[in-house]
Amino acid sequence: QVQLVEFGGGLVQAGGSLRLSCAASGSIFSINAMGWYRQAPGKQRELVAAITSDGSTNYADSVKGRFTISRDNAKKTVYLQMNSLKPEDTAVYYCNAHITIGLPTLQLNEYWGQGTRVTVSS
Repeated sequence: QVQLVEFGGGLVQAGGSLRLSCAASGSIFSINAMGWYRQAPGKQRELVAAITSDGSTNYADSVKGRFTISRDNAKKTVYLQMNSLKPEDTAVYYCNAHITIGLPTLQLNEYWGQGTRVTVSS
């Protein structure tokens, strides 16, 4: 079993900062890409930021220059530093990871965290 557990959501005023973290645990052989998605009320889930196993990143245009994704491979953890938050960043944020499991027969699966709510007040 593999689990992704997120921490760090909450309520913040516009212009403030939050840091989200997501730790993977379980019978993991390796972790490939990790990322953060968000879903605002009445909207589809969208990619916020992603990072590959070698550290290459990509961001949604709406968060470029404000959010930074990083990972600690030894801790099996991905982070999202969110600065200059805006009310439109309000959403439930979900951690996502592509993880290889299952020695000796390896299998690549996609996993999701349970979501953490971020609310930005104006």
